Amino acid sequence: MSRIAAFGEVMMRLETPGYSTLSQSGSLAYSFSGSGVNVVSALSRFGHETYLASTLPDNSLGDAALSYLRKLGVQTTFVNRGGRYVGMYFLERGFGIRPGKVTYTDRLGSSFNTVPHDPADWERIADAVDAVHFCGITLAMNELARTQIKRLASVVKSRGGKVIFDCNYRPSLWGEDGHARAKPHYREMLELADIVFMNEKDALLTLGMTSSSGAEDPLSQLLELIPQVAKQYGIGTIAGTHRRVNADNTHTLTGYLHADGAFWFAQPSTFAVYDRVGAGDAYASGIMHACLRGDDPQYAVDYATAAAVLAHTVHGDTPLASEADVVKAMSRKAGDIER
Repeated sequence: MSRIAAFGEVMMRLETPGYSTLSQSGSLAYSFSGSGVNVVSALSRFGHETYLASTLPDNSLGDAALSYLRKLGVQTTFVNRGGRYVGMYFLERGFGIRPGKVTYTDRLGSSFNTVPHDPADWERIADAVDAVHFCGITLAMNELARTQIKRLASVVKSRGGKVIFDCNYRPSLWGEDGHARAKPHYREMLELADIVFMNEKDALLTLGMTSSSGAEDPLSQLLELIPQVAKQYGIGTIAGTHRRVNADNTHTLTGYLHADGAFWFAQPSTFAVYDRVGAGDAYASGIMHACLRGDDPQYAVDYATAAAVLAHTVHGDTPLASEADVVKAMSRKAGDIER
């Protein structure tokens, strides 16, 4: 198995009970998450040695977050301490035609976005692991975060490690003219990346590419644009998902993987959703696990899709499925009680 780190912010998730809105509820439950946290936690359950590279406040809140990470099986050797705050988001679950809502707060004042790592940390991380996962959300933060993510990715690449980049564009974080602002930073990361998570919208909107396919045909756009991205940036593997929300509130998910000039698709999976947040990270962890292990591309996309579907069935951002759980989910529609 591989040694894998993720570079990213630890977030505090504050959620209302059930399907209530913030204006209705008088109570909130909290936990810790973040794209990097979710990915390396899942990979830890798949048997990899995992680390998080981040910064947490040197106070009780930071201590609680560190304890949570260790409980997930994530090593905290590369977690910097300093500053006073953890970034937070409020989650209101959607129901029926009312969509779920995520409201971010205190992001730019968080320790991750205000306290720099020692420059020597990048070499320490790159020397200790085989691959590092990076997220486009970090690029949206500020110049410190952007400088640090690019520096670590460059050092990892120079030391022969794998650079893994999830585009993960968030309109609410980039603000007005967000795609234009994001484009140069995304291009820099794609130049370094070995494995990328994206779909045709990232190519069209963030990279500014054009498609001859109609706007109502995302699959044709995917088939046209993803090979162009792979060729232009020299990316070995690009993967992602297409999601459809059905009239009965179920979701249908189709995973894809592009490598060596060819596409592989998983069979569409339709399922009920208990908690949607973090499912994309579960898919990413499945692709990383299978590709770093050298599995067949079809197996990789089937495995990752099953991991993503399972993530919709548990509460919280962080995937909890073991490899055995995912393999079982690949071979059956639903399970009875295991005794």
